[in-house]
Amino acid sequence: MESTSAVRTLGEAVSAPPAAAPRASAGTAGRRMPGRTPARKPDLRANTALIAVATLALAYQLFGLPLLLRAAGGPTFALMASLVPVVLATPIHWGLIHEGIHGQLLRSRRANEIVARLLAIGMAMPFDAVRFGHLMHHRFTREAFDRPDVDDAHGPRWLRRLAWYVRLLGGLYVGELLVPLLAFLPVRLARTLVARGVGTPGERASAEDVQVQRLFVNHATDPQKRRRARRDWLCSLALYACAFALYGKAWPVLAAAMFARGLWLSLADNLPHYGVALDEPGRSRDFRVPRVIGLMLMNHHLHRQHHLYPTLPWVALPALVADHDDADDAAASATTREAYWRAAARQLKGLQPGVGECGLR
Repeated sequence: MESTSAVRTLGEAVSAPPAAAPRASAGTAGRRMPGRTPARKPDLRANTALIAVATLALAYQLFGLPLLLRAAGGPTFALMASLVPVVLATPIHWGLIHEGIHGQLLRSRRANEIVARLLAIGMAMPFDAVRFGHLMHHRFTREAFDRPDVDDAHGPRWLRRLAWYVRLLGGLYVGELLVPLLAFLPVRLARTLVARGVGTPGERASAEDVQVQRLFVNHATDPQKRRRARRDWLCSLALYACAFALYGKAWPVLAAAMFARGLWLSLADNLPHYGVALDEPGRSRDFRVPRVIGLMLMNHHLHRQHHLYPTLPWVALPALVADHDDADDAAASATTREAYWRAAARQLKGLQPGVGECGLR
């Protein structure tokens, strides 16, 4: 009976959230708050059910499948096909981490932190670095350091284009896997590498550019965060070392599943911001998907609403969209609500014109 109720709750999460009043964030200044009353607290039943789904999918991928491969004497079509739903659980896994970043996974702050960190370890993602980077992304959306799709005209054009496609087709996730290694380097060297990685436009650097660089450097050199990064990375390393050992000669199966996961994460990362100008609401866009896909994405396709109201849980976003589909927002809705998959493919067009050519400034 309880499981049936949880499934019903999940289905309702992509269409109609429970009631509670939101509070305007910095990103909503000057906007009319929605007439409805979307949820401000996490939906524990929905989140718990999805945590179970993500955990079971990961456990099957790392430990269940290699044991089945051994029992079957090697890869079979049926066993390989069983990886498809596991890989499709990646958006849920990341969505739960994302809710944890915003403190909307569980109601206890400590439980929220612990569960989100464990989920990140399971995905081999550095939780503190990802949380810091994501919150910086909200604070400085589409600013100089946060426009990977914009051609900055620095260096050879072919190299800039190559860097974009590498990032888009899995490179972002690989970078996240390697970021914790900074915590093993001497502080001075880590500070230098991070400062160069964030970068500033030399003499043209604004006060905001300098602030962004300083915040990233401070995060990378904080002793407590460095200790946690080393601990979490070693936990992920041990977890995946055991998994690869279990797979044995079939290790390419696990590597392929990890690549598929990294490909989705890399493709989805900048998708709602691709080609978005600074004067667009939320500096992000919403997209259309079927209801079941919206559940799988944990409403991440409604990214504009998330940026406008970042303190709301994922179950609240559909009500905001419904409320904003009025006469005032009709034009914006018509231009921004394109199909999610079409928007994902559009990124393959490559880098966008530089600042001043596409309305970014």
